[in-house]
Amino acid sequence: MGSQTLARLGIRTHHQPCAACRMLRRRCDSNCILAPYFPGDEPDKFAGVHKVFGASNVIKLIQMVEETNREDAVKALVYEARARLRDPVYGSTGTIFQLQRMVQDLKLQLKSTNARVLELQQQKDQLLGIFINVDHLDVLSSVDHGPSFSLDYEDSLASNLLIGKPH
Repeated sequence: MGSQTLARLGIRTHHQPCAACRMLRRRCDSNCILAPYFPGDEPDKFAGVHKVFGASNVIKLIQMVEETNREDAVKALVYEARARLRDPVYGSTGTIFQLQRMVQDLKLQLKSTNARVLELQQQKDQLLGIFINVDHLDVLSSVDHGPSFSLDYEDSLASNLLIGKPH
């Protein structure tokens, strides 16, 4: 059971101050609105949020959000605060733009790679066609066609003279 649950049951426990109260140097009681979201062992979490938004603004924001959504709201505040500390001008928007640019670059790379794959497939198909034709010719040349007959240059000249063609 958590210390808040035990406190509701009337059982006294030693309450550790949350990171917010510790940083703000104030007494952290069991009703501290920041304690569930900024535990004492995570001081950097609150330090960033405090630096960017200020403690009073964080408390007001948390109070405005329904209790069931507060944890998500605090996570969003922590994320935005860290983004603002990294990039004071654009914050998380800068990260979004950077990721969108990366997606566009990756799409271009994918398009280029797909074109290269298509080109290589066409080359492969051409080579396979050549190999099939070479194998087909090898098969035909191994078939016995009887005595071979060939004309050399002198035979073709004699043939032309017999037919009456000038050389």
